Amino acid sequence: MELVVFQELTKEISSECFFMTESQQEEKIIQVIDLHQFTKCLDPEIKILDYIQHPINTIEQNGEKKGILFHDMKHSSFIDCNTSEEFKRRHQLSELWFVFVEEDNVAHTTHYTDFIIENSLEIFYDQIFLFQFFQSDIKKLK
Repeated sequence: MELVVFQELTKEISSECFFMTESQQEEKIIQVIDLHQFTKCLDPEIKILDYIQHPINTIEQNGEKKGILFHDMKHSSFIDCNTSEEFKRRHQLSELWFVFVEEDNVAHTTHYTDFIIENSLEIFYDQIFLFQFFQSDIKKLK
C-alpha cells in the first residue's frame, strides 16, 4: 500500500471513527491494511465498498456484493457467527468469507482447520482463507 493511500485511510478512520478509542482505531487501521493487501493479492479488480461501519468488510467482485471478516488468531476476538449471518442477510451479500491473517510463514494449517471445525465456520462462511500477509500468499481452506 502506498504511503499516500495509507495516510488518507488513516485520516478517514480518525474522522469517521471519532467515537472509537485509540486502540479500536488502531485495530480498524490494521483491518483496512489487511483488506487492501488481501484484495490486491486475490483479485486486483475487487472494489472495496465499506470497511468503516462493521468488522465485516463489504466488497464487490464480478458484480456481486460479498463480505470479508479478517481474524488474527493472536490478537482478534472472535465475532459471533450468528452476527455474521445476520450481516450477510441485512446487506444482501452473495457470499461471506472468513480470512485468517498470519504475519508469519505457515507450513501446516492444522491449527486453522481445528479452529474451523471447533467453531463450525464452514456452516456460516462460504469461503475460508489463510492469508500470510508479509508473503502475500493466500491459501484457500474451504
